[in-house]
Amino acid sequence: MKTRIFIHGLESSNKGTKAIFFKERFPDMIIPYFRGDLDTRMNLLRQVLHGKESIIIVGSSFGGLMATLFTLEAPERVEKMILLAPAINFLEPELYETNTLSLPVWIYHGIHDEVIPIDIVKTVANKLFTALTFNQVEDDHVLHKTFKTMPWNNLLS
Repeated sequence: MKTRIFIHGLESSNKGTKAIFFKERFPDMIIPYFRGDLDTRMNLLRQVLHGKESIIIVGSSFGGLMATLFTLEAPERVEKMILLAPAINFLEPELYETNTLSLPVWIYHGIHDEVIPIDIVKTVANKLFTALTFNQVEDDHVLHKTFKTMPWNNLLS
């Protein structure tokens, strides 16, 4: 059985717009609330996903960074990732210079994002992910125009 999880961004929660969208359309999706520093959040993520396999991760912004770090730790447990303006610009260079992940990864990133620099994300993503679909969209960091129209049924199946 597939495990679907949504990891919200740094200043968001499991009660934000994206989380509510997923709760309504994918009731089996795990949508935890993360707070604290990166280590605290990663420890909670590991606990939530303990013993789970065939994981499909949706990570938004800082949640995209968390999704990537988790997948680097346990690539055999993650089936695919959908990253929304992921903060992978904060990855340590040795992580993407010395590792690759071959699972399917879709990135959606707004060209008007003023929070996470798309050029750095694209550079890091192209080095780290070997099965990458990078979607530059006419949108902002939150993906106001794009998020609800994405092919979620296909991405999460």
